[in-house]
Amino acid sequence: MSNVGTAATASFAAAALTKVGRYRWTICGLLFFSTTINYMDRQVLGLLKPTLMGELHWSESDFGDIVAAFSLFYAFGYVGVGRLMDKIGVRIGLPAAVAGWSLFACVHAFMGSVIGFKFARAGLGITEGGNFPASIKTISEWFPAKERALATGIFNAGSNVGAVVAPIIVPLIMLTWGWQAAFLITGSIGFLWVIVWALVYKRPEDHPKVSAAELAYIRSDPVQPTVHIPWLQLLRYRGTWANIVGTCFSAPVWWFYLNWVPGFLNKQYGLNLMAAMLPLILIYTMADIGSIGGGWLSSTLIKRGVKTLRARKITFLVCGLCVVPVFMASQVTNVWVAVALIGVAASAHQGYSANVYTIVSDTMPQNAVGSVVGIGGFCAYIVGMFVSMGVGRLLDATGGNYHVLFAIASSLYLIGLVIMHFILPKTGSGRTPAGIEV
Repeated sequence: MSNVGTAATASFAAAALTKVGRYRWTICGLLFFSTTINYMDRQVLGLLKPTLMGELHWSESDFGDIVAAFSLFYAFGYVGVGRLMDKIGVRIGLPAAVAGWSLFACVHAFMGSVIGFKFARAGLGITEGGNFPASIKTISEWFPAKERALATGIFNAGSNVGAVVAPIIVPLIMLTWGWQAAFLITGSIGFLWVIVWALVYKRPEDHPKVSAAELAYIRSDPVQPTVHIPWLQLLRYRGTWANIVGTCFSAPVWWFYLNWVPGFLNKQYGLNLMAAMLPLILIYTMADIGSIGGGWLSSTLIKRGVKTLRARKITFLVCGLCVVPVFMASQVTNVWVAVALIGVAASAHQGYSANVYTIVSDTMPQNAVGSVVGIGGFCAYIVGMFVSMGVGRLLDATGGNYHVLFAIASSLYLIGLVIMHFILPKTGSGRTPAGIEV
């Protein structure tokens, strides 16, 4: 082809890309911010752990039981709200969830006992459970399959931004106005997001800012018949079980990082909340990079011709291997080496997690995505409830020794990958219920 022809082709491709439009990324941005708020609200408790344990005289077991209350009710919120999102849609369902968890985040400020904090965490959990099922469902409605992992990685990166923002603002608020104000101020931010969502969001087919070309691009995957799948029948699908396994083997580790790493830095290296600010920011900034990177890796492999599920599995393997060195985090004497090890593991977790969510939209009918993500989250948080109770009791029994905990965390991702490999359809064996070639 001549240089003129090549230039013309490139120009035409660029023009076509421009004509397609990019409004779907605005919606992804809104999901990013809801996830940021979601994780900021849930992390406040972990950041204030040393202060609350000192002022309210909690044991590690008390703290673990409070975290377990969140996990239990988050499990029911995740599965119940996931099904609800499939019924009422995300336009109403997601802002209702955000408003609910913002209210319960504020309620923490008025509690002074273990039972009171369990109540506040229970309310936070059952309402926060709506964010991820609703967000995954929104991605499945607004993005074609080849962009979903990247879009999921981007909105999922909000969990890390929330985890970065919280260590910056919570210590400043606490030192200025007290720990109660930390819950009130951070909890109020979600109400602002609800207003923006109400002003901006409509379905792609109804949105005036979505061009015909972009709508066609969003709907470019093979059309699948919309069928009602009873809840229990979802358990017959491989995609449901792959999501359950992937989430159960990864999510509890992430909650361990969120709730216990601030206490670990305090116990192991004597860092108070202000001194731990920079290490925590570094850990969750690295996690942010991993969230986007994991989505980018599998999406790039797919664009280069790798079959969909093979691309996901390759990404799982890369992320799982990156987690392994975290077993040394509690054995090193230099705090920055420990921070680097935890940061790499957190980064790999988020890349892994983004693809666990995406295999649902790869393997399931679109009208069942929210329900399947909800079932996976329910199972993971039931596991997480027992893990939280176990972590607290193990730390009490060992005088705060974290060696066993980090050793377990280092191995779970690869175990989960092996099980998912045998659950998922073999690469090239046909088509999944969602009509995506795998």
